[in-house]
Order: sequence, then C-alpha cells, then structure tokens
Amino acid sequence: MNFNTALLHDGVDKNEKYGSTLTPIYQTSAFYRQSAEELAGIFSNKTPGYCYTRVANPTIANFENRINRLEGGIGSVATASGMAAIFNALTNILQSGDEIVSSASLYGGTIDLFRDLEAFGIKTNYVENNNFEQIEASINDNTKLIFAETIGNPCLDVTDVDRLAEIAHAHGIPLIIDNTVATAFLIKVLEHGADIVINSTSKYINGSSNAIGGILTDGGKFKWTAEKYPVLKDYIKFGPFAYLARLRAGLQRNAGAVMAPQTAYLNSIGLETLGLRMERQCFNAASLAEYLEEKYPSVKVNYPGLKSSRWHKTGEKILKGGYGAIVTIRVGSREKAFELLNCLEIAYRLSNIGDTKTLVLHPSSTISLHSTEKQKEDAGVFEDLIRISVGIEDIEDLKNDFDRAFEKIGIKRL
Repeated sequence: MNFNTALLHDGVDKNEKYGSTLTPIYQTSAFYRQSAEELAGIFSNKTPGYCYTRVANPTIANFENRINRLEGGIGSVATASGMAAIFNALTNILQSGDEIVSSASLYGGTIDLFRDLEAFGIKTNYVENNNFEQIEASINDNTKLIFAETIGNPCLDVTDVDRLAEIAHAHGIPLIIDNTVATAFLIKVLEHGADIVINSTSKYINGSSNAIGGILTDGGKFKWTAEKYPVLKDYIKFGPFAYLARLRAGLQRNAGAVMAPQTAYLNSIGLETLGLRMERQCFNAASLAEYLEEKYPSVKVNYPGLKSSRWHKTGEKILKGGYGAIVTIRVGSREKAFELLNCLEIAYRLSNIGDTKTLVLHPSSTISLHSTEKQKEDAGVFEDLIRISVGIEDIEDLKNDFDRAFEKIGIKRL
C-alpha cells in the first residue's frame, strides 16, 4: 500500500467483534479471565491475552501494531509521553558507567533528561551533528549507542541518518533516532539504517494537541550480545526480539509509564490523516519561509527547504515529500521576539508542535530554559529566536498575520 492507504488500512483489525473500523477504547484497569489457570498463564507469558492495562491493552496494542507496520519494525511499545519513550529506549540497554554519543542540537527536554541520567552514572558526550570525525573520536569502549533527531528541534539541522548508521554499526553499537519532527511521512529511518525509532505521538501523529504520548519501534536488525549489553543477557535467547522482550518484561511493566487507552484511541484517529496534514503543513512551511526570507531581509529565516540553509543538501538527500513543518526566525532581540509573539493573531502561543493550527514559541525562555548557554548555542537556540510550527491554515492568512505583526513592531517589509 502507498502511504495514505496504509495509514487507513494497514494493521487495522477487520475482524473486530462488533465490526468497528477503529479498535474501541478498552477503558479498564484489569481484565476478567475464565479461570485461575488462564490468568496465571498470561502473567507468566505462556498464554496470550490481557490481564492488566499497565501490561497490555487491546486499544493500545492496536495502535502499537499500526505504528509498527508504518515504520517497518518488528514491534512497537507505546508510552505515556515522548520523554518516557526516550527514557525507556535508552535505559533498556544502559547501566552505570555506560556512555551515549549524541547530537548536541536536541530538544531542550531531552538535554534535561540526559542530565538526569548522570545521577545513575550514565554520561552523554555531545557532538556537532554530521561532524563525522568528531563523532568517531567521541566513541570509546563505554559507548553503548548513538542518539540524534532526524530534524533538530528547534535547530532544524538534518541528520545524515545513513552515514550515522554506518558509523554506529562499524563500532558495534545501535543508532537510536528521534523522528518526531520528520515523521514517517518524510523518512522511515529504519530503512536508512537506524535501529530504534522514537516518536512523540503528542505532535504530528496525534495532530490536534489533545493527548500526550510516545512510542518507540525496534527495527529488529541489530545484533545484541550479552558481552556488550549485559542487561540483555537473559533475553539474548529471543534473538532479534531481545530488546523488546526485556523492555516489555522490565521497564515498561515495572516503571509503568504506559500510554492510556483513551490516548491510543485519539492517536489512532490522528494517525489516519498524518499524510494529508504533513503534505499541507510542509507546503505551508516552505511557502512561509520563502515569503519571509524574500520580504523581510532584516529577519534571519531558517528552514531546511531553503537553498540558503546549510542543511538543505542533506535534507534533499534523505527527506521525501518536504522538509518538515517548522520554521524559525531571528528578529534581533528577545524584546522584539516577545513583541512579535504578542502581536500575532492567528498563531497560538503554545509549547507544542505538529498541531493542525500554527503554533509559535520563544524556545530560550521555555523548552530550553534549563539548558546552559553553550547547550542553547549548540541546539540553535538564541534569545531572539522564534519557533513556528506551521499548521494547515490557508497560507495567505498566515502571511497576512505575520505581515500585520511585523508592521506593528516596526520591522519593514520590502
């Protein structure tokens, strides 16, 4: 199936008991079984079935299956948030003394999480994205994975996933990619060599800012060994499913940061229009970026789709169907940035991305508030920077909204 057809039909249970085309919300904490033996079998993983929603739930399982089919993996695990997905993805294989090599241009919340991991003896070595010599030099015997975002948020740098996967695999470590900003619409990173793909479903998959969630998908191709990853020693017998087996039996079950059935249902609804929304949003973002760059020479516009972007060639190489739906602009000062944000009428001042509506934010004072000045600079966050998550509105209305706001704060248009 092609992309939009697959979103509607691939992984959908057409044998649902009452004929529903969308798995209903199984809003229950636990599931009644016909016998004590059956319940014992489910708890010991010897009998298929459901016993407790923290462990598994039909609504969540259906959403996981649909994402897994979309990404081309061997299994997906849905979590309570995108941050929970990142935490589970990493700590499922890490222990004290291990190290991560990561792109420095990350979402501020991820940087905060990596700082929290230091208390558990897990160190992160930050590198310039696509600086392959620096990446190679940062890998040592303690390095257990490489992490990056396909399109950095809000830096908008585009990762050469193919080259990064080559480096990771040459050193016998997995590549874990956060694909939230690009989504599978622009690139299926597992097909480019990534081993684990993470999505914050709160963003483009959901599409309406009505539910927090996350999901990770295992490509099933990485060769896990007990020598390199001792925490997996009891699960190596599961072969390509070793990673997922430990996650299901360990962190996901025991830490309990699981997706709610209601969230899975809302995400399944949103997923069906992901392709249509991304197509429109990428078009709008490109149109807005080109317009602002042409009409406002005093404003610095950043968008991978612009030929002036230093990441345009990489984006052209690996992205299909567009360059994402986020644009950033720099307007000269923090004061000007706040003035502009307050003058916009259509765009929502809101700390999310991927909504059907255009959302604007000052990253330095919000999502990157706790980052150091060096971390902000590496992540492309400056005091005068505004992030624009472009929605599906009519593009002329968005242009007019920015025209009015720029006029009010004294930034002249050509």
